[in-house]
Amino acid sequence: MLGLPVSTEFNKRIPKQKFYENIAVTPAMKKAFVEQIRIIYWRNKIATTTLNLAAGGQVTEIEVFEVRLSAPDLDESVLRQIDREIPYHTLFLLEYEGRYQAVIGYKEAAVGKTAFKVDRYYSTDWLDEDDLPVHLDGLTLDAVYGNFVRQIAGDVLVEENGTTLKESIEQQKQREQLEKQIAALEAKIRKEKQPKKKFELVQQMKSLQKKTETL
Repeated sequence: MLGLPVSTEFNKRIPKQKFYENIAVTPAMKKAFVEQIRIIYWRNKIATTTLNLAAGGQVTEIEVFEVRLSAPDLDESVLRQIDREIPYHTLFLLEYEGRYQAVIGYKEAAVGKTAFKVDRYYSTDWLDEDDLPVHLDGLTLDAVYGNFVRQIAGDVLVEENGTTLKESIEQQKQREQLEKQIAALEAKIRKEKQPKKKFELVQQMKSLQKKTETL
């Protein structure tokens, strides 16, 4: 898939119950697996053993999973459950009625590097497989993974020279927080009747808007 080299192909069907049968999951989680997912395929394994890539400092393998859905919506909690059971970085290709959506979580080692935690997920629109903006780019596994995240996130992540992926994601979080504060101030400004108080709120909003321009 995605035009990845034949050497990376794995093409193994994984029973979906593998991700919940031997662990304690809520009835709602099990129901989501049963009702929302039809089939899971482990399509590709991107690693130093399958491609001429250098090992990464953070990324040792990237697994590509195709998840065929029963409906166009999949609960994020389901992806997080699958990610918890896979000790590697994962690229998901969700399929519904012949259309695909690429989804990837920013996954980093937890304390002690014995497990991973997913910070947040990024996704493309629903597209034909050939139109997915995802391609192999980089000389190390760290670089390939980072480029996958940036390709899928698109304009959401600002890319500047010297900015690491983690720094870009932190900037996005700061920007989102500022935008929430600005929206709250706009609502207050609309309701405020006292000119002096209204002026103070406008000045606060302008200050926050300037901060967003620096991110």
